[in-house]
Amino acid sequence: MRGTGSASAPPVAGVDGAGGRWVVAVLDDDAVRLHLADTPADVLRTTTDCAVVGVDMPLVVPVDGTRESEVSLRAFLGSARSSLFPTPVADAVRASSYEEACAASRARTGKAISKQAWFLCRHILDWSAALGTAPDRNRVIEVHPESSFRALAPDVAFGSKKRARGLAQRLAALGAVVDPADVLAATAALDDGPALDDVLDAVAAAWSARRWRDGQARTFGPSSADRIVV
Repeated sequence: MRGTGSASAPPVAGVDGAGGRWVVAVLDDDAVRLHLADTPADVLRTTTDCAVVGVDMPLVVPVDGTRESEVSLRAFLGSARSSLFPTPVADAVRASSYEEACAASRARTGKAISKQAWFLCRHILDWSAALGTAPDRNRVIEVHPESSFRALAPDVAFGSKKRARGLAQRLAALGAVVDPADVLAATAALDDGPALDDVLDAVAAAWSARRWRDGQARTFGPSSADRIVV
């Protein structure tokens, strides 16, 4: 049966990056609605009715070393651990070029960062800036959609989310949360819409946000200062 919260419970949202923008999936009981936002500030402005906003983006940056939450989450992911990119250290995040970021990371950790991690840095800074001025920042949590899918359907060996089989598996898993046909229809209705895998990640992120709202979520990390919610 879809939906775990009461009919009167406030909606929640899940957010995933999509081609330089953000796709936002709002779950209101077992109904889903989608919209696109240009910036993290726009995400927060358009989700003021949501009790929890789950964001697929590092919201905590280590000074050196590796986040404990990510170590624990990789153990949970098992063979899918490569889907979680290590969060760069703060000096690397603030760097002005990839080369500078690699040098900063080597100085702190002994290793350079990947290009994928470098591409996250600007978004990490944007979210940090938006949350720094948000009076209700505590309603925003960090999630990891690939982990959400594995918590939602632990017996499924998910294929690549870029391929038809993996997309079908993820749609089927979300059938416990929303009607997959509603997700597809909402995706088709978006102008210049995001890729389907980004939409599905946003819906999975919203599912984790709802679990957090309802006290059912699993958390990885030692404290609220370093926490990823599934």
